[in-house]
Amino acid sequence: MTNARVLEQGAVIDAGALLAWYDRHARVLPWRVLPAERARGVRPDPYRVWLSEIMLQQTTVAAVSKYYARFLFLWPTVEALAAAPLDAVLVEWAGLGYYARARNLHACAQAVVERFAGRFPESSAELLTLPGIGPYTAAAISAIAYDEPIAVVDGNVDRVMARVLALPVPVREAKDEIRAAVQSSVPPRAGDFAQALMDLGATICAPRFANCLICPLAQDCEGSRLDPLAFPVKLEKPERPTRYGHAFVMRDSDGDVFLRQRQPKGLLAKMTEPPVSDWISEALPPTFPVEASWRHHGQIIHVFTHFRLELEIWSAQVADPEELADGWWAEPALLDGEALPTVFRKALALALE
Repeated sequence: MTNARVLEQGAVIDAGALLAWYDRHARVLPWRVLPAERARGVRPDPYRVWLSEIMLQQTTVAAVSKYYARFLFLWPTVEALAAAPLDAVLVEWAGLGYYARARNLHACAQAVVERFAGRFPESSAELLTLPGIGPYTAAAISAIAYDEPIAVVDGNVDRVMARVLALPVPVREAKDEIRAAVQSSVPPRAGDFAQALMDLGATICAPRFANCLICPLAQDCEGSRLDPLAFPVKLEKPERPTRYGHAFVMRDSDGDVFLRQRQPKGLLAKMTEPPVSDWISEALPPTFPVEASWRHHGQIIHVFTHFRLELEIWSAQVADPEELADGWWAEPALLDGEALPTVFRKALALALE
């Protein structure tokens, strides 16, 4: 254990100071029940907590807000989402990224309806049995919606605790210590405590600055007495490899665009695409799917989590649309209604400009 000052009853964090700060400065978020509302007895809706937590994985609050509002408009309850066609969910998710989340979201909604009569379980242990819910999400839902006294540790909390404890190793190597430190401090207001720590990391103890003068945890923070920006200790990231490929945008005599659904497993599974080549480690000439007068439109670059993609964009008018199987023809004006990930929207935009 580090030499951070331990508070009463073994707690590492002064929960009272943190909650007093949160009561004054809690961020207003579409899915959040604010402290004053909680004090009046308003309880968070676990469906909304779950939906926001799934959407916020690997994504920013700013990016999520419009998707969250749209999902609630279309599917205001878990029963409504469970009854929706998966393709409709994928269309609404398009552009948000990490598309396995959308498939798991739909499967989880169906499991909640089928196994729990439409009510989310109250314990993190039961929540972990649902599709797409891992340890962090289970803890977040059970703490925020039901005040289960459990540590909720996301990236913001990792950073806060790395500074509070002045961890000499990267966060990845101290997960158990961080979780134990947070767990030691969880008060009866477990949901507000979890959100307060997240807010602190998002606004005061941020990645590129630490405003220790107004931080409610500064008195007990070892990092603030050293150099807070030296923590967390950086982990060397491996170089992101580059892959290469081609996208083939085909149109018929009416100007409609040929689209198809990707394979049911793998990257961007079940999403919509124009035909593409395999994405490989070397740049090779294209193998066109049909004979036509192909036009090269240039290249788009799209960065995924684990690789950088350089995609060459080609287009052609197809003489015999019936020779293309396993897909459909879409009017350009209706492409917004297709489940197209951002990379393919970029490709179509370049080919159709």
